[in-house]
Amino acid sequence: MNALFNNYSRRPIRIVEGKGTLVKDENGKQYLDFTSGIAVCCLGHAHPALVKTIQEQSEKIWHTSNLFESPGQIALAEKLVKDTHLAHALFCNSGAEANEAAIKLARKHTGKHHIITFENSFHGRTFGAMSATGQEKIQKGFGPMVDQFTYLPFNDAQALKEAVDETVGAIMLEIIQGEGGIHEVTEEFAQAINEICENSDVLLIVDEVQTGIGRTGTRFAFEQTSLKPDIVSMAKGLGGGFPIGGILGTGELYETFGPGSHGTTYGGNPLAVAVAQTVIDHVFDSSFLNEVQEKSQYLIKKLNEALPKEFEIRGKGLLIGVDCGKEVASLVVKAEEEGLLLVAAGPQVLRLLPPLTVTNEEIDQAVAILKKILVEKTSSVS
Repeated sequence: MNALFNNYSRRPIRIVEGKGTLVKDENGKQYLDFTSGIAVCCLGHAHPALVKTIQEQSEKIWHTSNLFESPGQIALAEKLVKDTHLAHALFCNSGAEANEAAIKLARKHTGKHHIITFENSFHGRTFGAMSATGQEKIQKGFGPMVDQFTYLPFNDAQALKEAVDETVGAIMLEIIQGEGGIHEVTEEFAQAINEICENSDVLLIVDEVQTGIGRTGTRFAFEQTSLKPDIVSMAKGLGGGFPIGGILGTGELYETFGPGSHGTTYGGNPLAVAVAQTVIDHVFDSSFLNEVQEKSQYLIKKLNEALPKEFEIRGKGLLIGVDCGKEVASLVVKAEEEGLLLVAAGPQVLRLLPPLTVTNEEIDQAVAILKKILVEKTSSVS
């Protein structure tokens, strides 16, 4: 026991150093980090450009508060909305805060409080975000949730059409349910959402906290669908490891978030936005995104070659799930013992989230470890 609360099921290793895809623990053991801090370190650990940006900005100014104009925030917002249908940004510190802001903005703009989300979704652990999350285990023990959230089966167009009435102000979803098992929105479902939003006063909130900032091979995952969100939440990869989150919204929403309507002390501080600008300069480059897509194809190809067909491979970009058809908690430990760090996506899926800068050689090493723990050891036991 130590002075920390016990709210994390921590693994018994202490990572003290990282460079690119590789990290080391305090004993000097090296690991391939296919967690990226859960889709956070998109440019890997200690990327030279990010290190330089932090050093340079730290010698200028760290914090001024949002009482004053912020040229850095304006520059970052312009980069994020460029060549999209979105027009404005608000910055905060995390994905949960981003989703809280999205929920508040949707409620205030429509004047309606009823929001539809989906089973096995995950939107964060603050009360509004937790209430939007369609998983009982996340909510258990905390008393009444924020009311007027309805959870529907994911990708069930008929259930959605039947549930939407004049009380619904917004639909909120992930393009790929990360924590929920790497399940991707279908085009049929996307079309049903489009029809509803076009023909009624219902906003679309797309949670891109995990899927955004190049993770799926495009700037945002919604760009690979027909969906046209009114609000997009983001975090994780946006700061490449430095805490920052935010929302993007259409021009129609501008007046809704007027002075005093929402705020955050640290959100969009000069250090955070400087780092995020550097991340965007790298990740939003078309050649970089093309490389992410190529690496994705390579990773999926290698996984399909190495693993029997009973292991289902799904996902996009470098957000890949391996459905093992059984509990994977022990497999995460076995991978760690072999020098590969993974995270689960639900009880039966291994989630692969390497840095977007991962090399093909590192992919080969990771797949070899997965083959060893999933196929070779299983075969030897049987």
